[in-house]
Amino acid sequence: MDIPRPPAKKHKKYIWPAVGVLALAAVTYGVSNLEKRAPTVPRAQLWIDSVRRGELLREVSGNGTLVPENIRWISAVTSGRVEQILVRPGATVEAGTVLMILSNPDVQMEQLNAQRQLSAEEATLVNLRTSLETQRLQQEGAVASARAAYLEAKRQVEINEQLAKGPDKLIAQADVDRGRETLEDADTRYNNAQQQLALMTASIPGQLRAQQEQIQRARAIAEFQRVRTASMHVTAGAAGQLTELPLEIGQWANSGATIAKVVEPGRLKAVLRIQETQAKDLALGQTAQIDTRNGIIPGRIVRMDPASQNGMVAVDVALDGPLPPGARPDLSVDGRIEIERLPDVLFMGRPTIGQAGSTVELFRLTAGGSEAERVKVTFGQTSVNAVVITAGLNVGDKVVLSDIPNVEGQDRIRIEG
Repeated sequence: MDIPRPPAKKHKKYIWPAVGVLALAAVTYGVSNLEKRAPTVPRAQLWIDSVRRGELLREVSGNGTLVPENIRWISAVTSGRVEQILVRPGATVEAGTVLMILSNPDVQMEQLNAQRQLSAEEATLVNLRTSLETQRLQQEGAVASARAAYLEAKRQVEINEQLAKGPDKLIAQADVDRGRETLEDADTRYNNAQQQLALMTASIPGQLRAQQEQIQRARAIAEFQRVRTASMHVTAGAAGQLTELPLEIGQWANSGATIAKVVEPGRLKAVLRIQETQAKDLALGQTAQIDTRNGIIPGRIVRMDPASQNGMVAVDVALDGPLPPGARPDLSVDGRIEIERLPDVLFMGRPTIGQAGSTVELFRLTAGGSEAERVKVTFGQTSVNAVVITAGLNVGDKVVLSDIPNVEGQDRIRIEG
């Protein structure tokens, strides 16, 4: 016979799943409230510097090149075809060194015509001097003849007057009057001849001077043409090094075109490119140090470009010291320019981030040096490798200056090693 039994309670089968859910929630809550473990960074990968107080030398740096102070551009005086090239770029030249020889038949013909014209003008001067001297001598002869006629007429008048005064009146009065008229005519001719001689004598120097000036003009033209012809032998014009010579044999050089470049290697200057954000503190006369990678040369700023290009400002630095061996134009150099000296400031090495006046977050080492915590630091003035601290750090603090990857959102790191 079957015995009736009461039904089993259904809530027992839900106990263990509920326990599992509660356990999982407890574990999740516990894990979420556990403090995150700080990441570990090897000390060898970090650039660590100490904060110190003292004098700070503010500098700005930039790279650049050595550029000749004196560059002589050689231009073609007259057009011509390149016949010979005697010197190639890179050679050391003197002022009279012939670099190339040009040819132009038209220039040579113009020189010959100028010489012919000069010879013709000189011959004209000789003929003019001879002609004027001949005319002067002829006029002197005319003066002498007129004087003789005047004196003869005067003597005749005196004789006639004596004959007419005698008791016998040996000559008629009409003859006496005729003699006086002849004397007056002779006197007039004599005076006119003298005046003509004086005028002729006075005009001779002027005529000779005018012809001499014509000769001088012809000589200047001939000299100009001679110089043009001589310029076909192109010379360096100054001692130095030939750096450019773009023409080859057979090419045509136009008048005024640049055909060579000579520089003086012993007189170089450095042209540095400074970021425009740093150039605002530069001034003429500031001292600089130019590193040629074979020695450091002292210098001073002598010129700055009024405008920037691509965020950079060109600064010319005159070199005050001797050039090291191997220094040559277009040599790459690095330069540092001294701006000022800050006597008593709090400073440290310049980190990879941050500009003057900005506030950045850096990691400061704790007392034991095995950990570092994130702190906010305010920067003041900056230099090439240092920065002034205005807030956030104290003397003796050690700070990580290098960039640390994979620590975003972390306020603390552990330093290993």
